[in-house]
Amino acid sequence: MMKKGIYIHIPFCQTKCPYCDFYSMRGTEEKKDLYLEALIKEILFHKNISADTIYLGGGTPSVFGNERLKKVIEAAKKNFSFNDGEITVEVNPSSCDEDLIKVLSSVGVNRISMGLQSAVDEERKFLGRHSDREKIKNSIELCHKYGIENISLDVMLGVPEQTLETLCKTLDFAINSGAKHISAYILKIEENTLFYRRRDTLPLPDEDTVCDMYEFVCDYLENNGFNQYEISNFSKQDFESKHNLKYWNSEEYLGLGPAAHSFLDGKRFYHERNFEEYLKNPTAYIPDGDGGDFEEFAMLKLRLTKGVSGKEISEKFGEENFQKLLKNSVKFISMKLMNFDGENLYFTRQGFLLSNTILSEII
Repeated sequence: MMKKGIYIHIPFCQTKCPYCDFYSMRGTEEKKDLYLEALIKEILFHKNISADTIYLGGGTPSVFGNERLKKVIEAAKKNFSFNDGEITVEVNPSSCDEDLIKVLSSVGVNRISMGLQSAVDEERKFLGRHSDREKIKNSIELCHKYGIENISLDVMLGVPEQTLETLCKTLDFAINSGAKHISAYILKIEENTLFYRRRDTLPLPDEDTVCDMYEFVCDYLENNGFNQYEISNFSKQDFESKHNLKYWNSEEYLGLGPAAHSFLDGKRFYHERNFEEYLKNPTAYIPDGDGGDFEEFAMLKLRLTKGVSGKEISEKFGEENFQKLLKNSVKFISMKLMNFDGENLYFTRQGFLLSNTILSEII
């Protein structure tokens, strides 16, 4: 049986970033203790699951407290038959110190995902990031010191006052840091964020410039040894995110904590975005229907640069479904937004920029 992925949501943050719409809050020590207890209960409820990836995201896991992180990771490893695999923890440089990295290394964390966003301090201030370039550099060096070489850095495109020149500075910083993986996301102004309320006054690059930035990032990272394997993700050889690939390959995973989603035994379900309700009953789930059908499978696979395999779709869902998908894609292939190489159907870089619109038409 294929092993699952485990996502553990840590909803605590020191402050709310102005662009962030993830479920997060400030937390007292008491709240964090109660949350740890609830997470352990949920882990024990699913203890028969076997996993080979564990991912702690947030929020900001690095503000949860070193001992709590240690306890939840140890509980997950013990109860999910985790013997060997990828353990990722998201870390904010402003809450990263030697004690934290030492503890994470001691419990087998072998991948750190760090929120760089920008290496230009003026842009970081706009994004509500409280650490400067030097602090980020020191945090990465700490990871290396304790043997965690698999470091992923998040980079944002289209942030206030960003130019191609400042973006290049950020990319050079990320490349020279020794990172093995870079995620490059285009800033999206989400409702219920400070940026949304200020959207008419933000000095944002125009849409054409942001598109140029995306194509520049793809070329620049590729020329520096990073392979693009998904719309927004680039890695050195063999350093793709094994956990995130489970999502895009329609493999099963369990999400723990409020707002977390799961896909197990062909069913999707999730926790509501409610901290107090989660503490009361950490195993109360909201059903979200069946998962893994043809439309969902194709949509997720098309996020990957290698796209969807005609053979795989034909075996799973029947050749007629792939032929229909191929027929619907002919227009976009002629526009050089998609390609079909005789085996795989996939987006071009220009196609990725319009992928949401194209997917809604072809699937």
